[in-house]
Amino acid sequence: MSTDALSRLHRKPDRGGDRALLDEILDEVKVGTLSTVVDGLPWSVPMLFARDGDRILLHGSTGAGALRHVATGAPVTLTAFVLDGLVVADTLFDHSANYRSAVVRGTLDEVDVDPSHALDVLSDKLIPGRTDEVRAHTGKEIAATAVLALEIRDGQWITKARSGPPGEPSEPVWTGVVPTRIVYGEPVGATDGEVPASVRGLTTRD
Repeated sequence: MSTDALSRLHRKPDRGGDRALLDEILDEVKVGTLSTVVDGLPWSVPMLFARDGDRILLHGSTGAGALRHVATGAPVTLTAFVLDGLVVADTLFDHSANYRSAVVRGTLDEVDVDPSHALDVLSDKLIPGRTDEVRAHTGKEIAATAVLALEIRDGQWITKARSGPPGEPSEPVWTGVVPTRIVYGEPVGATDGEVPASVRGLTTRD
């Protein structure tokens, strides 16, 4: 299959989105699936990630086999998916989902800036403001961490989304959409002390 065929939607092309949608998905989703081929076999692993401008940052232990597979420049894809709602139709065949999805292709490279910046970007995506509440990274921690970047390049990403209600029912029965969203529960402390502002902020966000 040509790379051009991987860069466009073949089914329901009207659901394709622009770069703004791509950034929206990458900024909202916390965990993506990184995939490649190792020794002729498919290889995928869920990973925390963060968008930093025109690149996606991933990190892990320098001793982790997962990153060693892709640190050598192997072609990869990173996929992200947001389930926005269940679409309930009058027939099971017409049931669907409202969603936003993204696939970014390319190769991973080691970050060309201070790794501590990349770690801060990742941390602040997961818990906004947390980097200002804790000490700076130590040299030992930086040395033990591998940070890789997947550049977002034109022609190497694709987005797709569906929104809205189901089609008109054939009979006068209820149809509609059940919205879905991720919410944070009440923090459960492992030690004594006041809950940090960054952690409290997670529970007050919509």
